[in-house]
Amino acid sequence: MKEKVSVGIDIGDSQVVTVIGHRAEGETHPNVVGVGIHKGSGMRRGVVTDMEEAISAITASVEEAERMAGLPVEMAYISITGEHILSSNNKGLIAISRGRDEITHEDVTRVIETARAVTVPANREMLHVIPRMFIVDGQEGIRDPVGMSGARLEVDAHVITGSSPFIKNLRRTMEQAGVSIASFVLAPLGASKAVITKRQKELGVVLIDIGAGTTGIVVFEDGDIYHSAVLPIGSDHITGDIAIGLRTSLEIAERIKVEYGMASPITLSEQDTIDLSKIDKNETEAVSRRYVAEIIDARLNELFLMIKAELRKVGRDGMLPAGAVLVGGGSKLMGIIDSAKENLGLPAQLGFPIELTGMMDKLDDPRFATAVGLMLWGMDEDEDKTIFPSVDFTSIVSKIKDLFAR
Repeated sequence: MKEKVSVGIDIGDSQVVTVIGHRAEGETHPNVVGVGIHKGSGMRRGVVTDMEEAISAITASVEEAERMAGLPVEMAYISITGEHILSSNNKGLIAISRGRDEITHEDVTRVIETARAVTVPANREMLHVIPRMFIVDGQEGIRDPVGMSGARLEVDAHVITGSSPFIKNLRRTMEQAGVSIASFVLAPLGASKAVITKRQKELGVVLIDIGAGTTGIVVFEDGDIYHSAVLPIGSDHITGDIAIGLRTSLEIAERIKVEYGMASPITLSEQDTIDLSKIDKNETEAVSRRYVAEIIDARLNELFLMIKAELRKVGRDGMLPAGAVLVGGGSKLMGIIDSAKENLGLPAQLGFPIELTGMMDKLDDPRFATAVGLMLWGMDEDEDKTIFPSVDFTSIVSKIKDLFAR
C-alpha cells in the first residue's frame, strides 16, 4: 500500500529545519517520521547571501531527516519570506457558458486563472493565488460555488508575489542541494497550517512569525486569508540593539537575550544584574538586567506598532476576536505574550503544532511551526506530488527505535 508522504523544509536566517511526515489511507492526522535541524543557513532576511553555506545547511538538515525516516527526500515544500514579498487582493470574472447554468470545477479553475492574470512586473514572480470568496451573480460570501446556478462567476483572490532574482537564487540553491521544489510557500502562511484552528480563522486571527531577520504576518477572517505582509524587523535586530547598548559582541548579546532577556522592564529592579563573566571569561562587567529589558522593550514596541499599522491598513486593528498567535524563534522571548497583548490590544498566545503524531517531542515548539506547516501543506496538495514509492513503515519505526536506543 502506498503511503502519502510529504516533506517541508523551512530555510530561516538562523537554521534549516526539515520535517518528513506520512499519512496512511484512512488516517486523519499525519505521523512525523523524520526531523532534521541544522544551525546556520546562508540566508539573511529571507534572501540567499552565501549559496555554498546555504547548500551545505540544507543538505545537512535533509540528510538528518532522511536517516531518521529511512527514505530519501526527492521533493519538498519550501518556505519563502523576505522584504521583497508583496501581497494584494485581486478579482477575476467569467461568464458561465450558454446552454447551462450550473457552475463546474472547470469554471472555478477558469475564474481563478483570470485572477492570476493580474499584471505582474517583469522582475516579480507569482507565489500564491488564494481564493478568499466567490461571487455568483452578485451574491457575495460563497465558499464553494460548484453545483450552484448562475450566469456570472467572480472570485476575490489574495495574490502574493516575490522578487524574481531572489526566488531564482533560492530555486538554484535547492536544485544544487539535490531537492526538487514542489512549491514555495510563504513562511507565515505555512506556519498557520500547523498552529491555527478552523475556529480561530472563522473568528478572525493574526499569525505573527517572528524570525531572525524579518517578521511575517497573515490575517484570517471568516475562514479565509484576509491580508499578509513581511516586516523588516526580526529577533536579530534585538540582538544588535543589545550589542550596541552594552558595547559587547553579537555572540554575547545573543546569549544575554536568550538567557536573561525579558520583553518588559516593569518587574525588574535596578539591583537585578547579569554577570557577563559567566557568559564569557574575558568579560568582567556586571550589567543591569532592567536596562537590557528596556532595550528589548523599545524594539518590540516598534515591531508591534508596525503590525498594528498593517492591521489598521485593512481595518482590523483591535478587531480580531481570536487575537494573535506568535510563532518563530523570536516568540520564545520571556514576557513577549504580555507585550503583544498590551501593544496590539488583542488576546495573544504562543502557537504550537497541533493534530500530529509521531516525533512531536522534537517539534513541540513555536520555532518549528513553519516546517511542520509546510509538511501539512504538502499533505493537502496534489496526490502525485506527495506520494513516494511503496514504503514499509514498520521497518522505519524499528529503525527509529534503534536510533534512540544507541
